[in-house]
Amino acid sequence: QVQLVESGGGSVHLGGSLRLSCAASGSISSIYAMGWYRQAPGRQRDMAAAITTGGTTDYATHYAPAVKGRFTIWRDNDKNILYLQMNDLKPEDTAVYYCNADFREELSRYDVWGQGTQVTVSS
Repeated sequence: QVQLVESGGGSVHLGGSLRLSCAASGSISSIYAMGWYRQAPGRQRDMAAAITTGGTTDYATHYAPAVKGRFTIWRDNDKNILYLQMNDLKPEDTAVYYCNADFREELSRYDVWGQGTQVTVSS
């Protein structure tokens, strides 16, 4: 089973930028979908951005309305790393960000999660 390790979180001021990385222990090229989810205290874990694999090398991306235009997700299949570039950060972006891998194999479907990385944005 693949393992996911996030890094790149930290504390920034309003308008700052961060780049999150999710390093996988194995190949990510065939994983159906990968994404970044975030969870603030007292709130549910919500999808911030996701990227799905198709039958080609073209990947479909999806963004939550609150982050669209500010966040960019992409995956490096050669290095087995998923990235999230976060620009123009706002206090409401403060949360623990989790890397997710959605496996859809012939005989099973399951999710793998990273340990999370804290992002704090001060006003």
